[in-house]
Amino acid sequence: MGSIRSEEMDELFKAILLLGDVEECYKFFEDVCTIKEVLDISQRLQVAKMLKENKSYQEISKEIGASTATISRVNKCLMYGSGGYELILEKLEKSEE
Repeated sequence: MGSIRSEEMDELFKAILLLGDVEECYKFFEDVCTIKEVLDISQRLQVAKMLKENKSYQEISKEIGASTATISRVNKCLMYGSGGYELILEKLEKSEE
């Protein structure tokens, strides 16, 4: 799979980093993405969190309605990805302390 890195992606990520709070994030993502796209991203983050809590595919699917294909894809990223899920889950955990 090719890299997603580009000047355009850099600009997108810089724009996201400029958002100051949750309300600004809602405004931006509601305009930029479809509701389904945002919900899918949110669900993938929840799947990653639950996988890190050692929940089974069946538990995750039952609790949040994720397909086994989605759960498997997220699990593959957790095991072989670039570490993005671990990074954000760790930061979220620290922000809740």
